[in-house]
Amino acid sequence: MNDIEVAPGVEFPDTSDGRTWVAGAVIADPSGRVFAQRRSPTRKVFPHCWDIVGGHVERGETMVEGLAREVEEETGWRLTGVLAELFSLDWDPGDGVTRREVDYLVRVEGDLSAPRLEPGKHTEFLWVDDSTVHVLRDERDPGDYFITDIVQRGLDAARTD
Repeated sequence: MNDIEVAPGVEFPDTSDGRTWVAGAVIADPSGRVFAQRRSPTRKVFPHCWDIVGGHVERGETMVEGLAREVEEETGWRLTGVLAELFSLDWDPGDGVTRREVDYLVRVEGDLSAPRLEPGKHTEFLWVDDSTVHVLRDERDPGDYFITDIVQRGLDAARTD
């Protein structure tokens, strides 16, 4: 993980504290757009909804290790930089286990026009900017726009990066 540049002021939580941690990657491209991928309709949590890259931090992993692994598994890209912490929240998808999610603005390397989406988990992708971020709200209850809000934070932070 020594080849991942971490911006000054970005700190990672201790993921060995027994909690269930989720690492979220808001991936920005060089033009300031943010990557989103659609979850497959068969997913248990948020089926057929747009999402950012991320997932559970595995036992023994640090937050940045989990972030790098999730980026690689879900896109085939390599995490090169963590630019900012954007958001954190506690949530329970209905299984009684509260997750502590932390989302970061990140940079990656690889063919940004051709992510390797996980078969069975994601069906399509989209690069969004301020004029298209609203499309991420489909299939969601209006009270559940937190992915759109997180992506908008990423767009705003990418402009100041």
